[in-house]
Amino acid sequence: MENNSEACILRIYIGSTDQFNQQPLYEYLVLQAKKKGIAGATVTKGIMGFGASSVIHSYKFWEVSEKVPLVVEMIDEESKIREFYEGIRPQLEAIKYGSLVTLAKADILLYRSGTHRISDL
Repeated sequence: MENNSEACILRIYIGSTDQFNQQPLYEYLVLQAKKKGIAGATVTKGIMGFGASSVIHSYKFWEVSEKVPLVVEMIDEESKIREFYEGIRPQLEAIKYGSLVTLAKADILLYRSGTHRISDL
């Protein structure tokens, strides 16, 4: 991606307990995005939310399992995002409790590399 260019943001709304092959789904998605050369990915943890099922999920310290909403965002050129989505679509369609996927246009104002940290994968 280049500065002052157009891109797309892929947003995937899932639950924190969703899995793919015994791996957290959000982790699988981010690692696949990195593998496919997507420009960037971020997972945001929600504290409360509901989806098509209208079941409210929230973080409560007394609950055994922490099922909260997650948003996995990925950004890159539209063609790369659409191709990536088609590759992960079967996994998203197989999620037991459902998901939501959106695509939005974005104007890239600044995209630059920083220094690497030890925690980088």
